[in-house]
Amino acid sequence: MLSLTVMGLLACSHNVFVNTTPSAAVTEEVNTSGIEKNILYYINEHRKSVGLNALTMMQEASAKAAEHSADMAQRRTGFGHEGFEERVKYIAARTGAYAAAAENVAYGKLSAKQVVEGWLNSPGHKKNIEGNYTFTGIGIAKDDKGTIFFTQIFIRKQS
Repeated sequence: MLSLTVMGLLACSHNVFVNTTPSAAVTEEVNTSGIEKNILYYINEHRKSVGLNALTMMQEASAKAAEHSADMAQRRTGFGHEGFEERVKYIAARTGAYAAAAENVAYGKLSAKQVVEGWLNSPGHKKNIEGNYTFTGIGIAKDDKGTIFFTQIFIRKQS
């Protein structure tokens, strides 16, 4: 069954917020099994295609990304980057100091490929994806209507 879905996107980098106009997308019900791994695959394929290093999944960042997605899906926080600084401080406390951090969020009934394509078609999100980062964390959560909330955190640790 096809349905009309609104896709929302926000990007954050060092407290700089980039809002994009939601666009409509027609999608089928999305299977979320393994979607984080697939998002990483598409992100790294893009990064390699423009001569950048592949990102390595960081468990601590993924845990915080999943927690933020769940908070948005359960309406404990609004859609956006509320708590970004706290997420990054938590990650740094467990993995060491960081030199840079950024975050992309999205929502909709989207596949991994669709969410990555949406981010790549938005200048703020694309800047984060193509940024000087080495680690990432990806987390998703689905609300009671089947809408998926996506969070991707980007980290570059201090040398």
